[in-house]
Amino acid sequence: MHPLADVEDDVEIGEGTKIWRFAHVRCGARVGANCILGNCVYIDAGVSVGNNVKIQNGVSVYAGVTVEDEAFLGPHMTFTNDLYPRSFNGHWTAIPTRVARGASIGANATILCGTTIGEYSMVAAGAVVTRDVPPYTLVRGAPARVVGYVCMCGRKSIGLPVDEGLYGAKIPCECGRTNGVAADGSFCPA
Repeated sequence: MHPLADVEDDVEIGEGTKIWRFAHVRCGARVGANCILGNCVYIDAGVSVGNNVKIQNGVSVYAGVTVEDEAFLGPHMTFTNDLYPRSFNGHWTAIPTRVARGASIGANATILCGTTIGEYSMVAAGAVVTRDVPPYTLVRGAPARVVGYVCMCGRKSIGLPVDEGLYGAKIPCECGRTNGVAADGSFCPA
C-alpha cells in the first residue's frame, strides 16, 4: 500500500493486493486478493471487490456496486447508484449493480445503477450502459447495444452476426477455445 493511500479501519484487504497513492478505501469494504487499485481509486463503505480485480486510475466504486473476481474497470469509468439524484434529497437508496466474473469495462464508460454486466462481457470505452449486458457480449454506444460476441480471452468473434438464429453454433477463437452461442443469445465456452 502506498503511504499516501487512505485505508480506513474495519477494511478487509486480501493478500497480494496493491493500492496506489491517493486511493481511498472506506470502512466495511472488502477487497480480495491480488487486486490492483490504481491512482485516485475510491472504494465506498461496504463495497465488495473480488479477487484478481484490476481497477484503473480515477474509478469510484460506490455503495451498492459489487465487483466479482477477475473483473477489469478501465480508467475513469463511472458507476451511478441513485436513479433520482438530487443534492437536497436525503431519502435515497443505493440501487445494486453487479459486475460479474471476468467482465471488462472500458475507459470513460458509464454504468447506470441496477444493471448487471454479465460474465466475461466487454463494455467498450465511452459506452453508456442503461440495461443488463449479457454474458460474453460486446456492447458499445450511447445507449450501449450488443454489437458482437467476445471469447473468454477478450477477443471479438469476427463474422458472428448478432440475432441471426445461430444458437448452438460452435465458433473457434484464435486463442484456441471453441465457444458457442447459448439459447439466450450469449456467447459462452462450449
